[in-house]
Amino acid sequence: MSNRLFVRVAQSDGQIVHAEIKDGAAHVLSAAPWLGGEATGEAVASFEGMTDRRLVAPVTPSKILCVGRNYAAHAKELGNELPVEPMLFLKPPSSLIGVNEAVMLPPASISERIEHEAELVVVIGKTLQQADETTAQAAIFGYSVACDVTARDLQKKDGQWWRAKGMDTFCPVGPQVVTSVDPTNLRIQCWVNDELRQDGLTSNMIFSIPRVLSHVSQVMTLLPGDIVLTGTPEGVGPLKAGDRLRIEIENVGTLAVAISARGAA
Repeated sequence: MSNRLFVRVAQSDGQIVHAEIKDGAAHVLSAAPWLGGEATGEAVASFEGMTDRRLVAPVTPSKILCVGRNYAAHAKELGNELPVEPMLFLKPPSSLIGVNEAVMLPPASISERIEHEAELVVVIGKTLQQADETTAQAAIFGYSVACDVTARDLQKKDGQWWRAKGMDTFCPVGPQVVTSVDPTNLRIQCWVNDELRQDGLTSNMIFSIPRVLSHVSQVMTLLPGDIVLTGTPEGVGPLKAGDRLRIEIENVGTLAVAISARGAA
């Protein structure tokens, strides 16, 4: 089965629509594709491809789940022990941004160390509750790219991670959702400006994606459109205002966002 690419686009009238990219055009859907949206016969006027300035985050999840320490080398670089079962935490939907928005760094009085964590995103396509791994695998709609932006000093200080991980703009996702990708051995790379910071493979995950989804579904129902960030390889590092962050995941896409200071123009 060939890959299909889905985006969300802000039209000139301000309406935001789901669309499928085919033959260089964005074909409008009646609803989100994971909710059964079908082509309306319309195309987004003067759509310019994946760099179009009107692209917004491709998902609107009810919840954003993240897997902590799912790569052994990343756990080691932060001086943490390996988890014995998937370590999960939540980022609020209010942290979500798309490719044409900026990660806004808080003032130093709140945090002095903001870091990037490049991650493969799973988009849920079917309601998942108390599922085994086979059922969990079948519930995946597609994949995208994200950065789990983290206030590292607050993560260590607070113990609980809601503040370190959940600030506004701390979850850029996009630019697209891609289906029919084999996620088991994809290359994840992250650049800050022209410096390659992270370069890893999803085959190095400690817990597989079906294992993670099954684990979550035992206690929390996953709904169509929910997303799961699957962990980050080693090489995480600091971000500062003026940086340009770029994350590339093989066969999935490239997420590029600006880094700015809160309150900057």
